Parts: sequence; structure tokens; C-alpha cells
Amino acid sequence: MEKTMKTTSTHLLKGLLLSALLGSNVALASVQVAGTRFVYPTAEREITVGLTNSGSQPALVQTWLDKGDPASTPGAQKLPFVIVPPLMRIEPGKGQTLRIAYIGGDVPKDRESVYWLNVLEVPPKSASAPGQNVMQIAFRSRLKLFLRPSDLPGSPEKAAEQVTWEVVHAAQGYVLRAHNKARYNISFSEVALNAGGQRYANIDGGMVGPSGTFDFPLKGLSSNVASGEVDSRWISDYGNANAQRYSLGQ
Repeated sequence: MEKTMKTTSTHLLKGLLLSALLGSNVALASVQVAGTRFVYPTAEREITVGLTNSGSQPALVQTWLDKGDPASTPGAQKLPFVIVPPLMRIEPGKGQTLRIAYIGGDVPKDRESVYWLNVLEVPPKSASAPGQNVMQIAFRSRLKLFLRPSDLPGSPEKAAEQVTWEVVHAAQGYVLRAHNKARYNISFSEVALNAGGQRYANIDGGMVGPSGTFDFPLKGLSSNVASGEVDSRWISDYGNANAQRYSLGQ
């Protein structure tokens, strides 16, 4: 899950400085999403996503999907889904259910596709006195939504076993390249290479698409490596991290 903070203020720079010296009113995220990733089997009519307002004030929430561009705005992309409701008010201590329906379209039938669910919490109007500097923060969560066609070969639980690894020279230097032979997206939260008595780690993680590749830059790796072991942790449909070890080149 990714969280983005959109900041607006009256004389923003002045407000940021004064917040450190005098204190400012800051809106904190109160809407929580029940899950960190979601799977949509194409055979289902819809899936639901639970939202809860744990704050003390009503929350206005806007939701939309995108294909992977964080800068995308609601309605900017034509997608094979309908979200109901796209805009909602959630009372303090209450919950709301978001319904996502797949309406079909030109999507791959032989592999899993990935989209991103955006949940934007709009801060309430400030009750501060006129002229007072106020920093308002709109919190946006971005969560993966996997569209999974029926009857894909293999299983998502075994997909990580079909990844192979090699060290290659790329534009940014030597990287650890993952080759995904499965029809599912595989998200890695941790990747590290053990070779020649050294451990080279990647701190960002990444996702390898179906039948695709992904390059993991490794800190300190400055030459080619032909043998070694790759330690990883991949994320399941339920958000659990699972350890997986590989031999380089196999």
C-alpha cells in the first residue's frame, strides 16, 4: 500500500514554518481500509471493500481506480470497473462498504492484470479564526487490485516458485533481474543476494508481472555475479510475507 499526502495551506511556506514554532491545526488520517490488496476473480459479480472512520469527525472519501499512474485523476482512464459509491460521507466510528463491479473489457484472459484502488480522505473544513495559518493534509491510500481470470494455470500460492534470477548490467549498474514464468503478479517486499561471502540487499522491493521481468538494484553490487543465493519475501493475497530462497541462475 502507498500513502500520498496532498498539502494545501494559506501561505504554505509560512504555515510550515509557523507550525514548528507556534503549532498549526493538522488533519490526521482517520479512514482505514480493510485490507492492503484485493483480488477480483472475473467470475464474481462484484467484490466489496470495507472502510471505517476511526476519527471524531465525519470524513468525506473519494475513490477511483487507475492503471498504475499515481498522478491519474478520477475518470481520466477508461477501466473495466464500476465503483459504487465513488464519493461518500462516513460518520465518526462508523463504516461504509465500497462495491467494485467488473463490467468486462479488452483485458488479457491468459494472465492476471493489476490496477490501483485510490482512497482519498478529504480533510474537513477548518474552524480556525480568519487569517490563521492552517495546514490541511488530504490522505490518499493506493492499494493493488488484481483482476484474476478464471482457469489460470498454476496457483498464486505457488507462483513465486516459478521465478528465476540473474545478475545483469543495466543502465543503473549491476542489478538482480527476476524472471517470472507464472501467470500471476508477484510482489516482493524484500530481496537480497548472498554471493562470495557478501550480502547485497534491495531496500525498495518491487512487483514482477506475469511472464515479465523486474530489475532490483542491489546496494554495493558493482560487478557481475555468476553464483549465489537469493533470499526474498513475497506478499500473498492476504498481505502475508512469505520467505522464499532461490539459487542464482536456476
